[in-house]
Parts: sequence; structure tokens; C-alpha cells
Amino acid sequence: MLMTVSDLPLRRIARGKVRDVYEVDGDRLLLVATDRVSAYDVVMAEPIPMKGAVLTQVSAWWFRQLGGLVAHHMISADADEIVAAVPALAGHRAALVGRAMLCRRGTVFPIECVIRGYLSGSAWREYAASRTLAGEPMPEGLSESVRLATPIFSPATKAESGHDENITVGRMREILGAGVTAELERLTRLVYGRGRDVAAAQGIIIADTKFEFGRDRDGGIMLIDEVMTPDSSRFWPADGYAPGRPQPSFDKQPLRDWLDVERHAGRWNGDAPPPPLPPEVVDATSKRYLEAYRRLTGEPLSVAAG
Repeated sequence: MLMTVSDLPLRRIARGKVRDVYEVDGDRLLLVATDRVSAYDVVMAEPIPMKGAVLTQVSAWWFRQLGGLVAHHMISADADEIVAAVPALAGHRAALVGRAMLCRRGTVFPIECVIRGYLSGSAWREYAASRTLAGEPMPEGLSESVRLATPIFSPATKAESGHDENITVGRMREILGAGVTAELERLTRLVYGRGRDVAAAQGIIIADTKFEFGRDRDGGIMLIDEVMTPDSSRFWPADGYAPGRPQPSFDKQPLRDWLDVERHAGRWNGDAPPPPLPPEVVDATSKRYLEAYRRLTGEPLSVAAG
């Protein structure tokens, strides 16, 4: 079932580019990942089949892998368990299957905890221009997509719309304090290290990723939102990796490639509304997300996931 907008009998407290967030009660939230897709900060009119289920179930898979390593907010991503825990959702199971996650509430830190194991994307563009990353000096002689000797923690401010803004760790300390900054960096490195090793065993390079953290009701720090998904990370196939050039990735690359052609041809100026997506681009993008799930978990995503 395709979903662009969810409609559940709970109070919706937020609607992002991809997710709708509902209040269950004072202690719990329901996150629903729709099939909306954005590129270059513009939400496309056409949904991507199974995208919401992939994002939710990849995150749920990681939360299970990370049990005992870091506290997190997931209670359940199983539709039957969610309906049993939230009686108001009885009769809405079809809208929950695969794409809904019941979570503990918390106070979100206003920082994206980005960690980069490879030099790619905006980090490569900044390095190529100024030999810096988030304003910090970097060694000379690095090439695009090269593996960094030590992963770099490069936080960013969270933007409600538009691009997040890279900041220095020093600026993060000014916002959150030295103690919280040090702990979030420690947890970011810990989770990324585990994720990188698990994914490597499946033939996937996690080149970079971003995490969000929050405080639970008791003041403890927990990992929240999505975790090492194709939307929050760069997934590269290890068998085709070669530094010195861009790498193929398991995400919305087919969509970005097509939009790039439209922009270069002068048929799209980069603003909303976007051009209509051809069916073959929608299909290719959906297949790329599903392949990421299969490679990572070792099994295909069932339509009845959750």
C-alpha cells in the first residue's frame, strides 16, 4: 500500500519530509514513515513504493543489533504489538504494517551527529575547495571517496527546512556543553563502529551517517529517529569500491541522477514544484531501497514486514 500522508486517530504533532509523528501519550510517540521522497530539499509528487517500510524496518533491525550497546527509543515496530499497546489504532493495522514504530518520548538534542569514515559528498566538495571539513584543516593529498584513517565527527545544526549547517565541535560545545558534546561524540563513534563492522560483513560500506540523540524522562541519553538507513547514510557496495571517484550507492541515486539531467537541460530550476517523475525512475529508486534492505539484513523485505 502506497502512503503519502498518514491519517490516524491520534494527535499529529509533526510532519517532516518523510515521517509523520503522532502523540500516543505523555510517554510514547508513534513514528510513521510514508513513501514520500525528497531530493535537493524538494519533496517529489510521486511516492516511492516500499520506501517507508524500508526506512522503518532497517532502523528497527539496527536497534535490535545495537541492544546492550546504546539505549534507544524503540518500543516496537511490529504492527500487531503496536495495535495491542495502543487500542485507539484498532482497525488501522494496514496503515501501520512495516512503516510504524512505537517509541519512547524524549527531549531531542538540536544537533545532527554526523560521522564520516570516507571523504564524500559535501565533505569532499568542501575539502576540494579549501582543504577543510566543517572549517577544520585536513591533510593535503586526499582523494574523493578515500577511507579516512580515523572517522571524523562533524556535527551539524538541525534545520526545519533547507540544508543542515555543518558546525565545528567547538560550536557544538557552546550549544550543548562540553560534557554532553563529549558523550554524544563517544556514542556516535561507538554506534558507527559497530554498524560499519556489521555492514562490512554483508558487503556494504557505510561511508558516512548521521545520528540523533535525546534525553529520556530519567535524563539518560538515547539514540532516536532513524539509524543507518539509506536516507541517513551513504551505503556503497564494497565489491565495486574504488577511491578517486564517486561511488554507486543504495539510496535515491536514480532519482538524483534523473533530476540532475533535468536541471542541466534547463527543464527544472531546483525549486518546488519538481518535474513529474517517470515510472522507470520511481521503479529504479524503489528497487535500490529494497536491495539495501536485502543486502544489509540478508533477506528480502516482506510486504507484511512488521
